[in-house]
Amino acid sequence: MDWTLIATQDAFEALLLEHRGAPAVAVDTEFMRRNTFYPQVALLQLCFADHAWLVDPLALEDTAPLLDLFEDPSITKVLHSASEDLEVFDHWLGALPRPLFDTQRAAGLLDKGFGLGYRGLVEQAFAVTLDKGETRSDWLRRPLSEAQCRYAALDVAYLLPLYERLRGDAEAAGKLSWILEEGEVACAGAGSRNPAYHLRVKSAWKLQPRQLAALERLCAWREEEAASRDKPRSWILDDRLCLAIAGAMPANPDALAAVGEIPPAILRRCGAALLDAIAEARSLPESALPVPLPAPLDGEERKRLKALKARVRTIAEAATVAPEMLLAGRDLELLLREARGLPISEPASWQGWRRTRVIEPLRSALAEGAL
Repeated sequence: MDWTLIATQDAFEALLLEHRGAPAVAVDTEFMRRNTFYPQVALLQLCFADHAWLVDPLALEDTAPLLDLFEDPSITKVLHSASEDLEVFDHWLGALPRPLFDTQRAAGLLDKGFGLGYRGLVEQAFAVTLDKGETRSDWLRRPLSEAQCRYAALDVAYLLPLYERLRGDAEAAGKLSWILEEGEVACAGAGSRNPAYHLRVKSAWKLQPRQLAALERLCAWREEEAASRDKPRSWILDDRLCLAIAGAMPANPDALAAVGEIPPAILRRCGAALLDAIAEARSLPESALPVPLPAPLDGEERKRLKALKARVRTIAEAATVAPEMLLAGRDLELLLREARGLPISEPASWQGWRRTRVIEPLRSALAEGAL
């Protein structure tokens, strides 16, 4: 595929002005994330029709034209496995590409394979094998090499042909709206920060309500610290130490130091903030404490989980969808807990076609004791 490197603001603006009326654009990014909290955007690839444009974001003075493109509802943005790219755009631009057609999600919904990589899908669709040569390249280094540019161009070269083929199949199967809904769900969940990160900490279910409140505040503090310093969470305080501190509920510096394995540098620099988080949790009234997290499923529940998975496979076969596209294991566990009368927070993905075709039938089966 032919490609052009865009390395000036004027060329960037002219490119987007020229293609303002395009029905679709293929989009990809190259970014680095070795020792940072946020991904560092290094290259933006756009493909209109049969030409790739490699935009150097380090050379741009104003990204407003790109915001206009991303927010234009008449232009479909085609990406493959978009989650990391969405995180890049959320941090870099504060905007996301909508409407979004994710070719990986589309392939799963059309039962062409779950979790297929871009190269695998291209090979399946067009019998073309793409090179992986620059996967670990340093994309922030300038100038970019010829090999890097060719690799980057190929990353968008087949997206529009894939889109045309998958869109046609989706329209024939009545699933185009499903794919676009998936894009909206992905955009809604985009971003580096996670305000409920404490729910992901392994073994957090063992904590009592006040300890869980402490963990929530410790993780929230770490999220802010990692974001402001642009460092990985684990460089600030790893999950294991967050859990240990929350479990110990230290009330003073000596008690905090006694938790063990907290690096002295963290105690010196962050000790006061950690104790403040614990103190805030200590001061909460009982009515404001969180509900304990549910324990892992017991033997009987695991049997029901197995039955749920079998029912999901049946639904998937009837809908000609890869079973993994319907619900993840954590979704099934949430349904089981809901059936036991436990409070749950519904994931954003439990809307639209998935609610009608999957969630409600499973809820009914659980309520009737059929599962």
